[in-house]
Amino acid sequence: MDLLSSIFVFFAGLWAGTINAVVGSGTLVTFPVLIALGVTPVVASMSNAMGLVAGTAAGAWGYRRELKGRGLQLLKLLPASLLGGITGAWLLLHLPEKVFHYVAPVLLVLALLMVVFQPRLQAWVRNREENPVHAIKDKRHGILLIVLVYLAGVYGGYFVAAQGILLVGILGVFLTGTIQNANAMKNILVLGVNLVAAVSYLLFAFDRINWLVVLLIAVSSTIGGLLGSKVGRRLSPAVLRTVIFALGLMALGFMIANLMK
Repeated sequence: MDLLSSIFVFFAGLWAGTINAVVGSGTLVTFPVLIALGVTPVVASMSNAMGLVAGTAAGAWGYRRELKGRGLQLLKLLPASLLGGITGAWLLLHLPEKVFHYVAPVLLVLALLMVVFQPRLQAWVRNREENPVHAIKDKRHGILLIVLVYLAGVYGGYFVAAQGILLVGILGVFLTGTIQNANAMKNILVLGVNLVAAVSYLLFAFDRINWLVVLLIAVSSTIGGLLGSKVGRRLSPAVLRTVIFALGLMALGFMIANLMK
């Protein structure tokens, strides 16, 4: 990779780290750049995922204030997310890519709908929990949340891109707090999935990793993650949902374009 290509990858990683801290889908910036520069798809996907681990960690650190009082919730959800990441990484190494490419757009559409209708859905969930007549005493919401977080982990471990949007939609509906709290928790869960995927690639696909790409994206996405956490915190819930929706539509277009090739 020459100097100009390295510069392109660096700035793509910077933008991806910023987007990931705010909502997710930074892979939809870096992956197309790597493909355009001639990196093969599998190598690009794995190297990109490993490089973005550092940026995701930086975004999670930047949002640590919004995690106050959320430790118990994270302890309940993180194992499901990690197990999902392991499952997704296994699928990536064993199944044809086309299989999940048909499922990913459907999952993303569901995530976008959850983000758009998040205030109404969250109000409905709270009403059922607080109303003695409709209260759900068997904790089905908690079980459903864990299952959905696991499935989001499967998605992230396999496809990587836009898993943040999926998680923000899920957490925003089923958990109390603001969408900023959901975003902060999303960063931790995505970090867990990405770490699992990275370890899997190291153990089972070491020869498919481009370490220069990993280094460039790791450094630049870390800077972007710290910047993104500052920007994202200042956005109102309505603006943040708009940003999520816009990026989700871009991700959907990218996925559909891949299917039509």
